[in-house]
Amino acid sequence: MSMQNPLAKVRGLGSAKEGFHHWWSQRLTAVALVPLSLWFIYSLVAITGAEYTMVITWMSQPLNATLMLLFLFSLYYHAALGLQVVIEDYIDSEWQKIACLILVKFLIWLTGLSAAIAVLKIYLGK
Repeated sequence: MSMQNPLAKVRGLGSAKEGFHHWWSQRLTAVALVPLSLWFIYSLVAITGAEYTMVITWMSQPLNATLMLLFLFSLYYHAALGLQVVIEDYIDSEWQKIACLILVKFLIWLTGLSAAIAVLKIYLGK
Protein backbone atom coordinates (compact mmCIF):
# COMPACT_ATOMS: atom_id res chain seq x y z
CA MET A 1 0.00 0.00 0.00
CA SER A 2 1.52 3.25 -1.15
CA MET A 3 1.00 6.58 0.57
CA GLN A 4 1.77 8.38 -2.69
CA ASN A 5 -0.99 10.17 -4.56
CA PRO A 6 -2.00 8.23 -7.73
CA LEU A 7 -1.48 11.35 -9.86
CA ALA A 8 2.04 11.77 -8.46
CA LYS A 9 2.73 8.11 -9.28
CA VAL A 10 1.76 8.68 -12.91
CA ARG A 11 3.86 11.82 -13.17
CA GLY A 12 6.80 10.19 -11.43
CA LEU A 13 6.87 12.87 -8.77
CA GLY A 14 8.32 11.46 -5.63
CA SER A 15 11.23 11.98 -3.35
CA ALA A 16 14.20 13.55 -5.09
CA LYS A 17 16.46 11.58 -2.69
CA GLU A 18 18.35 14.79 -1.86
CA GLY A 19 16.42 16.07 1.15
CA PHE A 20 17.94 13.74 3.72
CA HIS A 21 21.53 14.60 2.77
CA HIS A 22 20.78 18.31 3.01
CA TRP A 23 18.97 17.89 6.35
CA TRP A 24 21.74 15.69 7.75
CA SER A 25 24.50 18.10 6.62
CA GLN A 26 22.74 21.00 8.27
CA ARG A 27 22.40 19.09 11.54
CA LEU A 28 26.05 17.99 11.50
CA THR A 29 27.32 21.50 10.91
CA ALA A 30 25.04 22.80 13.67
CA VAL A 31 26.47 20.24 16.11
CA ALA A 32 30.04 21.04 15.02
CA LEU A 33 29.40 24.75 15.48
CA VAL A 34 28.49 24.39 19.15
CA PRO A 35 31.98 23.59 20.50
CA LEU A 36 33.69 25.64 17.79
CA SER A 37 31.59 28.70 18.66
CA LEU A 38 32.35 28.27 22.35
CA TRP A 39 36.07 28.08 21.51
CA PHE A 40 35.76 31.16 19.27
CA ILE A 41 33.96 33.22 21.93
CA TYR A 42 36.44 32.12 24.62
CA SER A 43 39.33 33.05 22.31
CA LEU A 44 37.89 36.47 21.53
CA VAL A 45 37.46 37.20 25.23
CA ALA A 46 40.99 35.96 25.95
CA ILE A 47 42.65 38.17 23.34
CA THR A 48 40.49 41.25 23.95
CA GLY A 49 42.76 44.24 24.36
CA ALA A 50 45.82 42.38 23.07
CA GLU A 51 48.22 44.10 20.73
CA TYR A 52 48.34 43.29 17.02
CA THR A 53 51.51 41.19 17.32
CA MET A 54 50.00 39.17 20.16
CA VAL A 55 46.90 38.36 18.07
CA ILE A 56 49.09 37.36 15.09
CA THR A 57 51.16 35.13 17.38
CA TRP A 58 47.98 33.57 18.76
CA MET A 59 46.63 32.89 15.24
CA SER A 60 49.99 31.48 14.13
CA GLN A 61 49.68 28.57 16.54
CA PRO A 62 48.69 25.37 14.69
CA LEU A 63 45.78 24.48 17.00
CA ASN A 64 44.21 27.94 16.79
CA ALA A 65 44.62 28.17 13.02
CA THR A 66 43.11 24.70 12.55
CA LEU A 67 40.16 25.40 14.84
CA MET A 68 39.58 28.74 13.10
CA LEU A 69 39.54 27.07 9.68
CA LEU A 70 37.13 24.40 10.95
CA PHE A 71 34.94 27.11 12.47
CA LEU A 72 34.90 29.11 9.23
CA PHE A 73 34.19 26.07 7.05
CA SER A 74 31.34 24.90 9.30
CA LEU A 75 29.90 28.39 9.64
CA TYR A 76 29.88 29.19 5.93
CA TYR A 77 28.63 25.75 4.89
CA HIS A 78 25.85 25.88 7.49
CA ALA A 79 24.89 29.38 6.31
CA ALA A 80 24.80 28.24 2.68
CA LEU A 81 22.54 25.30 3.53
CA GLY A 82 20.19 27.48 5.55
CA LEU A 83 19.97 30.22 2.94
CA GLN A 84 19.29 27.63 0.24
CA VAL A 85 16.29 26.34 2.17
CA VAL A 86 14.95 29.86 2.73
CA ILE A 87 15.32 30.73 -0.96
CA GLU A 88 13.72 27.49 -2.13
CA ASP A 89 10.81 27.89 0.29
CA TYR A 90 9.98 31.56 -0.14
CA ILE A 91 10.80 32.52 -3.73
CA ASP A 92 8.15 31.38 -6.19
CA SER A 93 9.56 32.48 -9.52
CA GLU A 94 11.91 29.83 -10.89
CA TRP A 95 14.33 32.25 -12.55
CA GLN A 96 14.52 34.42 -9.39
CA LYS A 97 15.09 31.32 -7.29
CA ILE A 98 17.95 30.17 -9.51
CA ALA A 99 19.46 33.66 -9.65
CA CYS A 100 19.33 34.01 -5.86
CA LEU A 101 20.82 30.55 -5.31
CA ILE A 102 23.69 31.33 -7.68
CA LEU A 103 24.30 34.72 -6.03
CA VAL A 104 24.24 33.27 -2.51
CA LYS A 105 26.55 30.39 -3.45
CA PHE A 106 28.97 32.81 -5.12
CA LEU A 107 29.00 35.18 -2.12
CA ILE A 108 29.41 32.34 0.37
CA TRP A 109 32.33 30.91 -1.60
CA LEU A 110 33.92 34.35 -2.04
CA THR A 111 33.71 35.35 1.61
CA GLY A 112 34.58 31.88 2.91
CA LEU A 113 37.59 31.57 0.66
CA SER A 114 38.74 35.07 1.58
CA ALA A 115 38.49 34.27 5.29
CA ALA A 116 40.35 30.97 4.87
CA ILE A 117 43.12 32.64 2.86
CA ALA A 118 43.47 35.31 5.56
CA VAL A 119 43.84 32.67 8.28
CA LEU A 120 46.34 30.69 6.19
CA LYS A 121 48.34 33.82 5.42
CA ILE A 122 48.66 34.60 9.10
CA TYR A 123 49.46 31.00 9.98
CA LEU A 124 52.12 30.68 7.29
CA GLY A 125 53.59 34.06 8.22
CA LYS A 126 53.24 35.81 4.87
